[in-house]
Amino acid sequence: MIKLKMTNRRRKSLTGLSFVSLWIVGFGIFTCWPMIYSLYLSFQKVKITPLGIKTTYVSMQNYKNAFLSDPVFVEKLFAYLKTMVLNVPIIVVFSMIIALLINQNIKFKGLFRTIFFLPVVITSGPVINELLSQGATTIPGIEKYGVISLIENMLSPAFAEPVTYLFKQIIMVLWFSGVQILIFLAGLQKVDTSLYEAARIDGASPWESFWKVTLPVMMPLVLVNVIYSIVYISTFALNEIIVLIKENMFSTLTGFGYANAVAWIYFVIIFIMLAIWVGLLNLRRGSGGR
Repeated sequence: MIKLKMTNRRRKSLTGLSFVSLWIVGFGIFTCWPMIYSLYLSFQKVKITPLGIKTTYVSMQNYKNAFLSDPVFVEKLFAYLKTMVLNVPIIVVFSMIIALLINQNIKFKGLFRTIFFLPVVITSGPVINELLSQGATTIPGIEKYGVISLIENMLSPAFAEPVTYLFKQIIMVLWFSGVQILIFLAGLQKVDTSLYEAARIDGASPWESFWKVTLPVMMPLVLVNVIYSIVYISTFALNEIIVLIKENMFSTLTGFGYANAVAWIYFVIIFIMLAIWVGLLNLRRGSGGR
């Protein structure tokens, strides 16, 4: 009979595994297996019948159709990439600014924190739909007073388009900033005040203290907020590609297999976007440290 010596390290490992075992089982059943099955279906032509799901292997045809036969998907994919490039920096910068302001020694700090986090609580598909229908996601009067036309006349189309897009969607962008503000605020409250005291003794201005003290300390949280923003916007219920996937799921022209192929293409695009942003931020942190 083989006896295993129960060391303290092994006992701690078994204790840890026992705590996460339920999560591992749940992840395998409810996440890992559905993803594998979804990947399998993306190579099939799927027909849902009263007797069950019938599949016919079509190799890469669903993926080819997504890029070569479906102009709507390609158009929405480019729109998504433009949204990520424009919205993520704005969300992160706005969140940092608001967190810096709330972190000051001011009255009603908790009230302001609640106000900026409130949209996260009430934001849902029906709420955003209603806001969009009423035009509540744009700055009031921006088109009435010709601001958009002025920007389009002053700038070339390449620069005017992203600027006008930001003005039209600025309220919607700010609505996605609640969680990021709280993350930055928590990080700011952990910064050692002696660093600022040392910077003031050396003659640093508040602006220099931000760039030399605050920002380097907050860079890990900048990375967290960038990842969170990309994932949150990409998986939002009213995201146009998410809506497109849902429409194709039970379409008689495309079907469930095609919807799975589009979903996997979207997943890979999100992964690439995350990798690019993380790489750029890590490169920034590495160059800043030298």
